[in-house]
Amino acid sequence: MVRGKTQMKRIENATSRQVTFSKRRNGLLKKAFELSVLCDAEVALIIFSPRGKLYEFASTSSMQESIARYRMHTEDAQAKIPVDEQNVQQLKHEASAMMKKIEVLEASKRKLLGENLGTCTIEELQQLERQLEHSVTNIRTKKMQVYKRQMDQLKEKGKALAAENATLTEKCNLEPERGPNEDRANARFADIREVYDHVETDLFIGLPHEARIRCLLFKN
Repeated sequence: MVRGKTQMKRIENATSRQVTFSKRRNGLLKKAFELSVLCDAEVALIIFSPRGKLYEFASTSSMQESIARYRMHTEDAQAKIPVDEQNVQQLKHEASAMMKKIEVLEASKRKLLGENLGTCTIEELQQLERQLEHSVTNIRTKKMQVYKRQMDQLKEKGKALAAENATLTEKCNLEPERGPNEDRANARFADIREVYDHVETDLFIGLPHEARIRCLLFKN
């Protein structure tokens, strides 16, 4: 029977938790002993049960010797960490210089925005004016470039639409449009004029002949 994978979380049942602790404690102590024998390693293991009972294993004569060796090793490792006072002072100096540069840039930025100008001399104000004029010139040049690029894109789009319209007109065998109402008006004007050309009258009251025809067209 294959045993399922154990979930790494606290066992809620007290009896099962105690049984698991005893089994795994003995297994851990056994592994520590095997590691010390097979690899000739100095192993020290300390275990406290949930109730506070101590279990330990030391491959040396006593646990105190292993703990003393551990403390000596950590102290030596901390003593080997170099403390370069000169390097620290250099870093502080670089940080201070960087802060000064940031302050200068912030002051220059505020002056360009028109703030804190009370302490500026006439030369400084003239320099600010030249900087702003140069910036405005660059901005306007860039704006015109953007406008020109957009206009070129719109022209190319218009040409493409005109070519597509011509292609569709050719496919449908249609003539180019002359206007929405021009052909209709001309046809109706010709019909009315033909009717009036066959009518003979001796008496006419009103607008001239052509004007009356135009009025009839607009009324209809």
